Amino acid sequence: MRRKIIIARHGNTFRPGETPTRVGAKTDLPLVEEHRARSIGIYLKENNLIPDTVYAAPLLRTKQTAELAVQVMGLQTSVIPLVDFVEIDYGVDENRTEEEVMMRLGAGDIAKGKAIIDAWNKEAIVPDGWHVNPQQIIRTWEDFAAKVASDPAHQTVLLVSSNGILRFAPYLTGDFEKFTQEHEIKVATGGVCVFEKEDNEPFWTCTAWDVKPYKLYPAS
Repeated sequence: MRRKIIIARHGNTFRPGETPTRVGAKTDLPLVEEHRARSIGIYLKENNLIPDTVYAAPLLRTKQTAELAVQVMGLQTSVIPLVDFVEIDYGVDENRTEEEVMMRLGAGDIAKGKAIIDAWNKEAIVPDGWHVNPQQIIRTWEDFAAKVASDPAHQTVLLVSSNGILRFAPYLTGDFEKFTQEHEIKVATGGVCVFEKEDNEPFWTCTAWDVKPYKLYPAS
């Protein structure tokens, strides 16, 4: 049996013109628009990727995204909360602007701070001051994937989570370093990724990464 894990990042939590901040596990913002969430549902429906089960981290932005996607797909299913996939804790940088974060990380040198953020976006190297356990997140992804692979009821599942968590999903491929050389691991808001695996295969293959359905299906 060919299994599929679809992962999506929640939609926007800041309106156009607002200055975004780093929003982690401790800040529960709602969506400010529905298009990115709804376009996820359109994309999955149009590409024959209708999930058997839908999961989401239990924050407003992730739950609302999953619920809107489910609505568009016409599914009569409830979204199952998974607390293990709640966004990371940005610690001292929670709710700070990106410039403020880079200034702190670079001890006043914004170029040094930017290099640290670039390392986070390219290799998932956690900056000082953030409360993140990469090995725990990797194990969470591996355990989730193993559950999907072993359950006859799971052929295609959808999981909606956040930026800090999603970048560790490529460990499922068995070669994270190679993946980071070929892809930008930061997923856009409303971005969709797909991993697939036959039951006899040891690792998952990423067949789509950071697809942006909101660009494919513009708001009417």
